[in-house]
Amino acid sequence: MPHSSDRSRCVSTLAPRLAPSAAGAGLVALTLALMAPAMPAGAQDPSPIPKGAPATFADLAEKQVDAVVYISTTQAPQQSAQRGQDIPEFPPGSPFEEFFKEFRDRQRGQQQQQRPTTALGSGVIIDPAGYVVTNSHVVSEADEISVTLHDGTKLPAKLVGTDAPTDLALLKVESSKPLTASQWGDSDKVQVGDWVVAIGNPFGLGGSVTAGILSARARDIQQGPYDDYLQTDASINRGNSGGPLYSMAGEIIGINTAIYSPTGGSVGIGFAIPSSTARPVIEQLKEHGQVRRGWLGVQVQRVTPDLAETLGMGEPKGALVTSVSPDSPAGKAGVKQGDIITRFGDKDIEQMRQLPRVVAATQIGKNVPVTLLRDGKPESVTVTVGELEPQPQQVAAGSSGEPRSAAPVESKKVLGLTLAPLTPGLREAFSITPDVEGVVVTEVGERSQASERGIEAGDVIVEAGQEPVKTPDELNTRIQEARDQGRKTVLMLVSRDGDLRYVPVPIEDKKG
Repeated sequence: MPHSSDRSRCVSTLAPRLAPSAAGAGLVALTLALMAPAMPAGAQDPSPIPKGAPATFADLAEKQVDAVVYISTTQAPQQSAQRGQDIPEFPPGSPFEEFFKEFRDRQRGQQQQQRPTTALGSGVIIDPAGYVVTNSHVVSEADEISVTLHDGTKLPAKLVGTDAPTDLALLKVESSKPLTASQWGDSDKVQVGDWVVAIGNPFGLGGSVTAGILSARARDIQQGPYDDYLQTDASINRGNSGGPLYSMAGEIIGINTAIYSPTGGSVGIGFAIPSSTARPVIEQLKEHGQVRRGWLGVQVQRVTPDLAETLGMGEPKGALVTSVSPDSPAGKAGVKQGDIITRFGDKDIEQMRQLPRVVAATQIGKNVPVTLLRDGKPESVTVTVGELEPQPQQVAAGSSGEPRSAAPVESKKVLGLTLAPLTPGLREAFSITPDVEGVVVTEVGERSQASERGIEAGDVIVEAGQEPVKTPDELNTRIQEARDQGRKTVLMLVSRDGDLRYVPVPIEDKKG
């Protein structure tokens, strides 16, 4: 039986660190994206999904198992830096002869152990012409890709394209005989509690069929801006990655991609990319070899109950704009920092994480009406959606948790925060860029409310009460104004490593 290397994540195993809504359950992470163009011309509506407990899954398995494939990849070993180096020869009896003989023997042994890395995964044929869908993480680093059909036929595969944000990939194989293909279904029509079936290649055991129910929808497992996973308790294990999740109509409603597991094996919590996300991505990969996404040009954050209270909103909803790129579609349309986007086109934005998916799914160049709240009043602007340029993956910069030191400067203590004006010395000490203006936090009281809200030394308070602040006295004035208005918190705009976010800080501070 083939073995998977440590490199292969044949089902991405989620470490216990999840979204706040799932933190108690100990969830974790992978990715997804969405662009939902209209259904292609000539495509038929998905079949109705049978209800009720099935007597057997045999008919579904028999019809679909031939469309599910086993994917194996190889990656050439990295060449040793010492390989090929000339070793000097020494005369017989030399004291160095035995030493270098042992060195040569050890080097030969290391070279013999350097073999190609292999990985295992699953996939599903979606077109009799030989198009196969799988996960990006199964094939993205491969030098060679092979697809093995259910009857044992092994075919070389060509990588058509990958999309890392959704963890999707499209392969192409050539076959001398007709190929069985599965049809896409509509994941939006499947309800929590409906029966679902997974077919794949767990641990190299191709053609394995497992059944369960749809456990939850719209799971955010903190893997990217497009998270919207289906959750199922159908057994999914390493090697199932890239395999299909079927409705009882025998249609693909998801692509299995991740599991939560403290043990490495199935514990009944698996995640699949919905077909409503996967299908348009795969269609773009098939047509263009890459995915084009809509772009708005804003950074947003979630509207928490504390933020809603501070902003005078009746309920927490929408996406709070923390920054706007001046030359972006949003900037040109007049969207401002501090606006709350509540509707984009015909879609209500109830939660912040909906906005990136909706924008990404929008046709590039389309004029879209956007509804927002500004200073508590509804406003409307029209945005011409741009194209999101692919960005190289970067490790997000953040606080290490270690205290940072600053040069001595006149400071003031407010709400448990030790504050100082931005000076050249403080900019250098805290690595603050010249374009950031405000009041720098040099120390945070251990038990202060600001500490509990995540403010750290080196943060810059740019605004308070949605007004700019440049000195500790100005910040103190904004805090007093909030008290006079009967507010329990003051809304601060905080810059950290160039990223902006709003933080509601309680006015009545603890002793810090």
